[in-house]
Amino acid sequence: MLSRTAENIYWSSRYLERADFQARILDACIRLSSLPANYTGKGSAWDGAIASTGGAQFFRTLYDRVDEWTVRDFVAFNPANPSSISNCLMTARNNARAVRTALTSEMWEVINDAWLELGNGTGRDMDRDAFARFIAWVKNVAQSFEGAAHRTMLRNDAFYFTRIGGSIERADNTARILDVKYHLLLPPSETVGGSLDYFQWSTILREVSALTAYHWVYRESIKPWLVADLLILNRQMPRSLTGCYGVLTQYLDLLADTYDQSGEAQTIARETFAELRGHCVERLFQEGLHEFITAFIGRNNKLGDRIAQQYLIATIPARPAPSGPNDPYPHAAQNA
Repeated sequence: MLSRTAENIYWSSRYLERADFQARILDACIRLSSLPANYTGKGSAWDGAIASTGGAQFFRTLYDRVDEWTVRDFVAFNPANPSSISNCLMTARNNARAVRTALTSEMWEVINDAWLELGNGTGRDMDRDAFARFIAWVKNVAQSFEGAAHRTMLRNDAFYFTRIGGSIERADNTARILDVKYHLLLPPSETVGGSLDYFQWSTILREVSALTAYHWVYRESIKPWLVADLLILNRQMPRSLTGCYGVLTQYLDLLADTYDQSGEAQTIARETFAELRGHCVERLFQEGLHEFITAFIGRNNKLGDRIAQQYLIATIPARPAPSGPNDPYPHAAQNA
């Protein structure tokens, strides 16, 4: 497979996964903002949404306040934000169009129809009900694309790059939403394990489609350390960091077999997967969950760089960690 073809497939999958994550973050914020302001702390949910992108400083250059309308515009529609939902769908579609013969017709129809519908029926002036339907639609597009890939693609290198792109983006997104909740959302006046903490954690679980899975696995009330265990260490959970790295290790090894060549990308994936499987949740909290997640995002970005160097044409600057020291917003949209 040509590097250009691999790159377009990889980034189509990544940007669709990113659009799905942005929609889930906005959905969580709408749920959290429904609580009284004197209970949650002013603007905390919407501040958290911006923090999750790593682009708080860039946001402040575009808007003079943080509220529902400015965050919705920035995360969903603003053309200046390379990772807005509309830009993610546009970029994914541009990449897919360049390699239509490498994708199945079902995959192309999902992404092309989504782009056409986005251009015809959405806008910044939607009320909250219409915006909720828009969020549900975005999540459905991402799920339909992934489902079409699973049901229609040959299990060859094109499928491997689809899975690798989606998994590396999903790992990054899960780490970000966990860090924002643990590090930013709970006001200092509230206690860990209190009613607000419980509502926030249950909202996060709901937004990563893990609330039912949590109760199946633990069969008790929601506790922060058990949520962290599920979303970081439980390999059975598709969105967990360990689950994502199990997929990355599997498909990077299949690429190595296909091309009869292994490199640093395979080494980083295997080492990270082994370290995650060797962790326990008590140690994560003892060493600091925020520090662990920041280090993980850095390592995940490094893996993305090595994948680009081994198989693709260009390396795309990674998003900084949420609430980290590198707040500038170096996203670069990958266009075919």
